Amino acid sequence: MAACAASAPSQPVPEEVTFVAADGIVVFADRYHPPAESDRDGATIILFHQAGGDARGEYASIVPRLLQAGYDVLAVDQRAGGDRFGGVNRTVAELDREYGYCEAYPDLEAALAWAVESGPSDGIAVWGSSYSAALVIRLAVSHPESVDAVLAFSPASGGPMEGCRPDEVLGDLTTPTMALRPDREMEIESVATQALELERHGVLVVVSEGGVHGSSMLDPERASGDVEPTWQAVLEFLSAHL
Repeated sequence: MAACAASAPSQPVPEEVTFVAADGIVVFADRYHPPAESDRDGATIILFHQAGGDARGEYASIVPRLLQAGYDVLAVDQRAGGDRFGGVNRTVAELDREYGYCEAYPDLEAALAWAVESGPSDGIAVWGSSYSAALVIRLAVSHPESVDAVLAFSPASGGPMEGCRPDEVLGDLTTPTMALRPDREMEIESVATQALELERHGVLVVVSEGGVHGSSMLDPERASGDVEPTWQAVLEFLSAHL
């Protein structure tokens, strides 16, 4: 699949779906299909948002680009989220308490199971942002038979991730994985150390010049630099592994 041009496709209309996590939480998500005229190959990308966020808010400018490239998309509202991007996290709205980052992991497993069962698919990539970037690495380690590629944008590894840090499972990671960081985060010692550890385990680390935290480094309205080099790296990685 060739990398798509940097035009601004129209905002797609999603199909809302729900599935139930292993502990009974109902998880809301949006399913998108690429336009009929695209060079569609049937591969699916599952998007997970960052802390305090929701799928529609964080990925509003990103989903159209992925659809234009021919991918099916499942964008998930995890139980650890909110309205920081101006949207509504529908999963959180139905809950009566707050959940920690590690507690959201069953939502990722439920989304992956739903995508597999909803096939056929020519491949599945899991895409995480901040805390969920750490969780998608664990997801690939636990389900290597179902995950063909991993994209981890600013993977978290601090105190709130205790018990589900990505470094705990890197030795068992066999799925092709790309980790992305904005250049300003690479100046932080712990982030630079994590990047070296990721590379030591075969992860492709990409630095986004002028980028911002998480998947927002691909959003030209949020990043301070040119997002195109980062987009091209992402699309080339997806094309190579899906």
